[in-house]
Amino acid sequence: MASYNTGAILKTTSPPLVSDAHSPCISVCPWTTRTGKVVTLYATLACIEVDISPTKSSVHCQMKLFVSEGNPHCLKVLAALEVAGVQCEVQFVNHEEKVVPFLSRPSLPALLLPNGQHLFGPNAICRYMFEVSGQECSEACDQWLEWEATDLQPALLQALHMAVLQGKESEVPKVLAGPLSYLDQSLTKATTSYLTADVVSVADLVVCAALHPIFSASSLTSGEHTSVKVWFDRLAASQSCVSASHKVLQGKGLQAMKSFMQRQPAPQSGQCRGNGQLCNSGPVEGEEGEHVVSQEEMEAAALTWHKGLNSSPAATDRLHPILPQEGKRNILLTSALPYVNNVPHLGNIIGCVLSADVFSRYGRLRGWNSLFVCGTDEYGTATENKAREEGLTPQQICDKYHAIHASIYEWFQIDFDFFGRTTTEKQTEIAQNIFWRLHKNGFLVEDLVEQLRCDQCQRFLADRFVEGTCPHCKYPDARGDQCDKCGRLINAVELKAPHCKVCGQTPVIRSSKHLFLDLPKLEAQLEHWLDKSTGDGDWTANAKQITRSWLRDGLKPRCITRDLQWGTPVPHPDFKEKVFYVWFDAPIGYVSITANYTDKWEQWWKNPDQVELYNFMAKDNVPFHSVVFPCSLLGAQDNYTLVNHLIATEYLNYEDTKFSKSRGVGVFGDMAKGTGIPSDVWRFYLLYVRPEGQDSAFSWTDMALKNNSELLNNLGNFINRAGMFVSKFFDGCVPAMELLQEDKKLLAVVGWELEQYIQLMDKVKIRDGLKHILNISRHGNQYIQVNEPWKKIKGGDAERQRAGTVTGVSINVACLLSVMLLPYMPAVSQTIRDQLNAPHSCVSAILRGTGAFTRVLDAGHQIGTVSPLFQKLEMEQIETLKKRFGGQRLEDVPPNKKVPTPNAASPQSAAMPPIPAMEVNAGVDPEKARQLTQAVAEQGEKVRALKAQKADKSVITAEVSKLLELKKQLALAEGKSPEPAPVKGKK
Repeated sequence: MASYNTGAILKTTSPPLVSDAHSPCISVCPWTTRTGKVVTLYATLACIEVDISPTKSSVHCQMKLFVSEGNPHCLKVLAALEVAGVQCEVQFVNHEEKVVPFLSRPSLPALLLPNGQHLFGPNAICRYMFEVSGQECSEACDQWLEWEATDLQPALLQALHMAVLQGKESEVPKVLAGPLSYLDQSLTKATTSYLTADVVSVADLVVCAALHPIFSASSLTSGEHTSVKVWFDRLAASQSCVSASHKVLQGKGLQAMKSFMQRQPAPQSGQCRGNGQLCNSGPVEGEEGEHVVSQEEMEAAALTWHKGLNSSPAATDRLHPILPQEGKRNILLTSALPYVNNVPHLGNIIGCVLSADVFSRYGRLRGWNSLFVCGTDEYGTATENKAREEGLTPQQICDKYHAIHASIYEWFQIDFDFFGRTTTEKQTEIAQNIFWRLHKNGFLVEDLVEQLRCDQCQRFLADRFVEGTCPHCKYPDARGDQCDKCGRLINAVELKAPHCKVCGQTPVIRSSKHLFLDLPKLEAQLEHWLDKSTGDGDWTANAKQITRSWLRDGLKPRCITRDLQWGTPVPHPDFKEKVFYVWFDAPIGYVSITANYTDKWEQWWKNPDQVELYNFMAKDNVPFHSVVFPCSLLGAQDNYTLVNHLIATEYLNYEDTKFSKSRGVGVFGDMAKGTGIPSDVWRFYLLYVRPEGQDSAFSWTDMALKNNSELLNNLGNFINRAGMFVSKFFDGCVPAMELLQEDKKLLAVVGWELEQYIQLMDKVKIRDGLKHILNISRHGNQYIQVNEPWKKIKGGDAERQRAGTVTGVSINVACLLSVMLLPYMPAVSQTIRDQLNAPHSCVSAILRGTGAFTRVLDAGHQIGTVSPLFQKLEMEQIETLKKRFGGQRLEDVPPNKKVPTPNAASPQSAAMPPIPAMEVNAGVDPEKARQLTQAVAEQGEKVRALKAQKADKSVITAEVSKLLELKKQLALAEGKSPEPAPVKGKK
């Protein structure tokens, strides 16, 4: 940890983040509050903690704020200054003024603090002003500030560039459609007057000021986003915003910003930003300009090309068991163990197993010695409840769903080295061994635990079977172990207004003696290890942030035992009626699954000097893998291998909602096969929209677009053309090639794309790596189009030779693409190599070292039969699929009719999503009441949104009717006599 003694203590893993108008982001600089508390600001590149103990006069000393006319970022800080009422001198300077001495470029606005330090970055300044005035910023505020900086600002800068410098005002609404839609939806659904509360917060001020230049020009906004317009108009009319606008824009509107915008670099069009939390613009839409290659690069590329495969290593098949090898890079890969009682949906698949599979396949191409293990997590209350629902024993449920999971992953071509499970003797043996070592080393403590018990269900409730209001951020649907909104871990008894998810009843608190892992006692060891692991390894930004927020809040002892029956038994005689808590037990499953794969498992799991461990998961699993499990292994003091690289995705949603098996919303793993779309196309699209930096969404329309444009018209078109030219013009034999300058240029450009691909994939930038595959096929299509071999083949000898060279180079580019595609689309990759009759050695040669685009298919090589790789997805087909997986609304099911639910394992289930039973029975039905309560809430939210948007009256009336019918069904499910729904216009 670097430490800087400049009147403040900065604890950081990187130098202080520099932010300026060229890269608007939430910046971090030394700053203080009246309480001298630790403050953390999240930035796009780093998370820095600042701890300052102010003197009594520090807050009240004179500060100086530097701003410039026409700079839209200065609107925020001037408005914040007036709202906060902080004493501060304001000085206007020109855009080129270097106010912050240690920055190489001008950075405005900037705030000179009383202690002589500078705070730069508009959002950081605004937040600081609110804090010193005594207005604390909530976590929700911080999330909005981060959204404004990382999502809204890139879109705004592109929009302003178009409007101010290019005169393309008509295109501005399209550029801003994504972020404005997200903001509008959030405001529509909000239960408060403003973004985070019923009073104006720093988040409202920052977002409003950011939008001010655009919204003040009526020609730049569309008639949509009603909620945003109402919210903006209310804020923009305030004295603070009016005053700030007058000072910065001088009444000149957008023209006042021309001088400032001319000094900004042109934003990349189509940048993957600015659509709220759902970012679907894939890797290609943010495409950079073509790399310019030098003459030296061209000659070097030609030299590599001529080497061929002669000196390349021979391909070797995997031999099991795979064990670490001296002198090789030994990679142990795990993906989060899927819980056995559920069928995984697309979000589960991309977040864990598919991402890990891509990296595992890539590692083999690189020549790494890797082992990829996974399995089903089978213990816990959820399994018991599922067994009760289906009339089976817990073990039978585990057997049934383990087979379902294995079948789904096999269809998606997930190439595990071993897919195991946690209900094994090895799991019991290893978990109990770690337990006894923790006990012996003094890292376990006893305490009484207050737990929630449902008298209706006659059981203690597992955390995930109780929901309520988060005690930290007030989110109403927090689970008993973690809040999905603020991400903080919680104890179920801390929930406000808790209710049992099974029956809906309010549980009561009961006490029971339990064992705890003493995390505070392990905290120093953990921090020391984390500093090294996060510094040396490839941890995703969200994994680092979530881990740091956990440590920032201070570690607390964590209970490791439960009052259950289905689980790994606790071996301690005083706790023989209890089992291990699943969060303690499940990660040990990685170890026991490896032990079931090979009895030499300790060569992987107790070998930190030779083995690198990669964990793949969704972000909600991060704390268990970055804090809790490492603490268990550190406390065991048995030389365990700890995670070196923690790869966490954000969430994948379905269209504009969440996946729901009970409501039939979204595509689940057992249904994808029934769509008729090949698994490789599913893999491609899920990886194309992989939620790496922010949440993304599966969209049927977008999937069809990407299939038809990127796969069919770009990638498939190039490979098919190259193969057909060889077959049609050269009788299936690769022609002789005599390279000219433009051929060498293509070789160099393709070689550069290959190098970028390897650099990104080495860092597990899977979605970005896909960009370079598609770039290469785009270069290939342009190369063919410019050289027109189909015309030259009809000319003289020189032209025929030229057609042969272009065809030969193109078919070799196609061979390269087949290898680069292998981690993403293994079946398509194999098909291409089969069609090209490519030597197997190319798979093991091309991606070694820094990558080598070499001539694999020599002149005279006979290729196989060429045929199209992809089929077009027609919109009629897509609309049918969208309707099929859009969910069966509860109100659409006729009363007194029960809709059968397909068996998850049957073939029919792939074609038809399960629909909740809706038979209306006499008496109380708690489970149906719970489903209907949720449906009533969702429908009510929809009605309120339509009213807020002033939708057509007939549309609102129809939705209100559905709401009333739902309420009637809810009353029946609760055993009440429903009152007839009132009809408007009748008495």
